[in-house]
Amino acid sequence: MEYVHKSVLLKESIEYLNIKADGIYVDGTLGGGGHSEEILKRLKAGRLIAIDRDIDAINAAKERLKDYKNVYYVNDNFKNIKEILKNLKIDKVDGILLDLGVSSYQLDETQRGFSYMKDAPLDMRMDKESPFSAYDVVNKYSEEELERVIKEYGEEKWASRIAKFIVEARKKSEIKTTFQLVEIIKNAIPASARREGPHPAKRTFQAIRIEVNEELKDLDKAIEDMVEVLRGKGRIAIITFHSLEDRIVKNTFKRLEKPCICPPKMPCTCGKKPLIKIITKKPVMSSKEELEVNPRSRSAKLRVAEKL
Repeated sequence: MEYVHKSVLLKESIEYLNIKADGIYVDGTLGGGGHSEEILKRLKAGRLIAIDRDIDAINAAKERLKDYKNVYYVNDNFKNIKEILKNLKIDKVDGILLDLGVSSYQLDETQRGFSYMKDAPLDMRMDKESPFSAYDVVNKYSEEELERVIKEYGEEKWASRIAKFIVEARKKSEIKTTFQLVEIIKNAIPASARREGPHPAKRTFQAIRIEVNEELKDLDKAIEDMVEVLRGKGRIAIITFHSLEDRIVKNTFKRLEKPCICPPKMPCTCGKKPLIKIITKKPVMSSKEELEVNPRSRSAKLRVAEKL
């Protein structure tokens, strides 16, 4: 299947990066390569480091970007940014972009099991080499663990019923496919609650995907590491797709902009100096035009900060 991915907030994120022709930039979530291509178009003597956990994304992007020679591909997690740069013998970079969404390709490739709209094995791994998948979460987590994951990462108010129904169902036989799971979720949520709002399985699928890929784990630490490797005036632009991620980005940026821990109205004695300036006081959202072309961009939010 062709790796197609509509890059979200493409124009806005590239503009906010303030790309210098001779700079070094990092696309921490290469995906379909749309953001990377726009960065590369603006580089002359500069270089791009393109990172993705999904080897399919790397291989597809190599084909798409084959005319560009100034790009290094790294099959890794952006959270290992310091190690990645050390291996490339790069000290500082001029800009970093993260698009934290699941790519359209991953959602649309049925066998990956990300979508509740297509029947497939319970998988949801962004890194296909990982031994841990959605199957393990659904079939091996205790009822309490399932409830925690679905409530915390899916913000699902029916989490406890869904967890209970999953445990009851798997007593009869293993839950192996996405549609089996969708059916269980539908049975767990009262019919009156299913009539309104998004697809009844949406939140639970999001929760399991976040758990499988540890998407929120150490995200704040990763942002701190990225700010550390930025040059002065370098920018970090992060696109999120749900409130949990956005909250982490927003709060981490705030903490790095105002790191002082001294009591309010007291002179500062902690010595902690601001590391960044937040460029987007409010998150940048998709335009009406973009929403018409790409409905998946509806929940996208872009936040940008500049290294002091």
